[in-house]
Amino acid sequence: MENLPNCPVCGSEYTYEDGNMLVCPECANEWVLGAEAETVEAEKVVKDANGNVLTDGDSVTVIKDLKVKGSSSVLKIGTKVKSIRLVEGDHDIDCKIDGFGPMKLKSEFVKKG
Repeated sequence: MENLPNCPVCGSEYTYEDGNMLVCPECANEWVLGAEAETVEAEKVVKDANGNVLTDGDSVTVIKDLKVKGSSSVLKIGTKVKSIRLVEGDHDIDCKIDGFGPMKLKSEFVKKG
């Protein structure tokens, strides 16, 4: 049996060849051998709580009261955040909130608009 690479999306070792494509039976990802890095980079998409795709410069609204780490204050539901910037990591939104200053948020706690 030949030694095929793991799936670049989910890491599955059960990939197989289908013509000139490699296929992952676990996540249904298809790719051309040698194009793994391009596939992973192209699929990095940040979505809000409703599934809308977020981009740099969007305005979002907080959908849940959030405790501010290192402070006794709370970021209230409905707080509007303008001009977000998407970053890598667990907290994937970098922004500046009036009255709080610079902050990082998780995209699962905001909605677009």
